[in-house]
Amino acid sequence: MKNFSQSALSYIEALENSSARLGAWETFSALGLPKTVDEVWRYAPLRELDLDHFEVRSPDHVPALSNFARELGERAGLVVRVLDGAVVEVTGALEGVNVECVESTWSSKYANDAFAQLNCALSPYTITLRVADGAHVVTPIVILNSTSTDASFPQVNITLGRSAQASVVEYLDGGVDALVVPLAEYDLADNSSLQVSTYQRLDASAWHIARSTGSLGRDARLRQAVISIGAHYNRSRNDAQFLGAGAENELRTTFLGSGNQVHDFRTHQFHRVGRTHSTLLSKGAVADASRSVYTGMIEIEKGAKRTDARQTNHNLLLSPHAHADSVPNLDIRENDVMCAHASSVGPLDELQRWYLESRGVTRPDAERLMIQGFFYEMLATLPSELAEVVERDLGETLHHVEIVTP
Repeated sequence: MKNFSQSALSYIEALENSSARLGAWETFSALGLPKTVDEVWRYAPLRELDLDHFEVRSPDHVPALSNFARELGERAGLVVRVLDGAVVEVTGALEGVNVECVESTWSSKYANDAFAQLNCALSPYTITLRVADGAHVVTPIVILNSTSTDASFPQVNITLGRSAQASVVEYLDGGVDALVVPLAEYDLADNSSLQVSTYQRLDASAWHIARSTGSLGRDARLRQAVISIGAHYNRSRNDAQFLGAGAENELRTTFLGSGNQVHDFRTHQFHRVGRTHSTLLSKGAVADASRSVYTGMIEIEKGAKRTDARQTNHNLLLSPHAHADSVPNLDIRENDVMCAHASSVGPLDELQRWYLESRGVTRPDAERLMIQGFFYEMLATLPSELAEVVERDLGETLHHVEIVTP
């Protein structure tokens, strides 16, 4: 790790507040990269990850936006363009919304997470979106997050005041042969409502290791959608902690794997107080020799009475060489609760395919229609400004995926 360390330390020393960054770097160095003997990294291809393949540096130039990113931006009221973790442009304005860049103070929150410590050490700063008390932001806020160098460490905080409402869409692209480690926090005050949608479309050679945490006050509502198409190894950990009665969290994760991709989703819904509600639905499809992993945890604290928590994971196998692992978990320390979990792994339904073929639909078209229908439940919950372009992009991606079914 010598070359990576040298470039990282040079990068840190050039920052204004290098002392705090060096503390996070020292914590990362002490932890070291995780190993597959750790249960939470059991399915990750960590033997393929060599940090010396990456160099930490500032970008040389600002690349042009992709057509997809440009189209998303045209549908937004406010666009924040981020390159390698730094804001390069903010266009548009929305009443009650403020964008600022502040020094990161998150290192102590992630004491045992090596990649989060790496982010805290090497992120330029925390990009903070603040929505004022009582502000109802109807038009989406779009964050266009691109990676043009070997390593990128974006850090985003979205904070909603009391009774505020907002919708945020984050799009990630670029990342050829890169390491991309995003870290995000969503802080929702009492009675606020946030819909946040993340569409990860990195290059197929990238390593993407992301983590997000939502903190929900009384009667707060967080609707989160995570859609992943790109990256060689895509890991997304999405947590939510319930701090006030009446809080609700709906999390939907979706992926489409091809080639030798690995999609690794981790979720943790922590109900600290009672009368809270969480719904988790994870659906994805794997083709060729790709793999997927879903590991979910619903944790209910003692005294969190009348909690209602549910998690469901469904996986489609589009090739005899594809593989999916599903590991739902419950940790319940209270009796007066309602909880459920379910999972399934299997190929396309032969009877449904026969029905379509019997009505004149060719087999390839029938299979793609079935897969699009499988994903529709996830796309239907996205903001209308995002759903249309994502559905079109997903359809084009499916056109290039080879489907091998019985």
